[in-house]
Amino acid sequence: MNDKLRVAFAGTPEFALVALADLHAAGFEVPMVLTQPDRPAGRGMKLNPSPVKAFAQAHGMTVAQPRSLRLDGKYPEDAALAQAALRAARIDVMVVAAYGLILPQWVLDLPRLGCLNIHASLLPRWRGAAPIHRAIEAGDAQTGITLMQMDAGLDTGDMLQVEALNIEPNDTTASLHDRLAALGGRMLIDVLRQAAAGALARTPQPQQGITYAHKIDKAEGLIDWRLSAQVIARRVRAFDPFPGASTTLADGTVLKIWQAAVLSTTHAVSPGTVLAVGPEGITVACGEGALCLTELQRPGGKRLMVRDFLQSAPALLHQRLGSVN
Repeated sequence: MNDKLRVAFAGTPEFALVALADLHAAGFEVPMVLTQPDRPAGRGMKLNPSPVKAFAQAHGMTVAQPRSLRLDGKYPEDAALAQAALRAARIDVMVVAAYGLILPQWVLDLPRLGCLNIHASLLPRWRGAAPIHRAIEAGDAQTGITLMQMDAGLDTGDMLQVEALNIEPNDTTASLHDRLAALGGRMLIDVLRQAAAGALARTPQPQQGITYAHKIDKAEGLIDWRLSAQVIARRVRAFDPFPGASTTLADGTVLKIWQAAVLSTTHAVSPGTVLAVGPEGITVACGEGALCLTELQRPGGKRLMVRDFLQSAPALLHQRLGSVN
């Protein structure tokens, strides 16, 4: 049955790679893969292929990397070439996972079964670019995967399958990402098998509970110690691995904070003041409560547990971290 369903795939990062690998392993024919153009990375800023491109090429799949899919946009020649390639591929359905380009209407209309999106939230909560980060930052107890029939709106299409996943107390965006990617790949295979059998059921999204997961800005990683310890701890987890929560020492050195635990400590000092320093952690006063920092990183250095970090750290006790204007 799988060889009768021709599946185009559009995705770019590791999250999408998991779904593409599952498609390949399940025996679905993937005649066309769309992914973002190669980007410069590393110290030499050499052009690197996306994880999706690397996998697709290693498995003999045809890859296209248009800069845009809009025929009336900035790169109409890219869009025209992609359109011709997709039409020639005679696809039945397109699967989209963290692709990074907006699909115009001609793409949505081209496959006979339309375009399906793997979205990492329980829609309609956290529509948009950064649903994993925002769910952790907000303190949500659950998130999940929604397999959605795409339409012209921003994550507004009908739901095909939904499965919830608990957010564990120590989950970071990195750890939750990996579990959601695995869940999304498994759900995708199930939905495509239903589609091949002509048994897809669509459910409109609820009109209540809509929230938007706006793209993460690098500046959001800078800690405002006036916030409560609970809020800061959630942001530390939400911004791991990008952009990383950070603060500054008295000499202006930027310090990344990768792990921190909430303490119910009461204090009467300015937020950001270091209350205690020891091999188990660095305790910092917050607007409410305190935070025990346990994994840190200096610029250009490695992530270190606090015991190792303190071997070369300046005197931190009573120092005031960060800037609170």
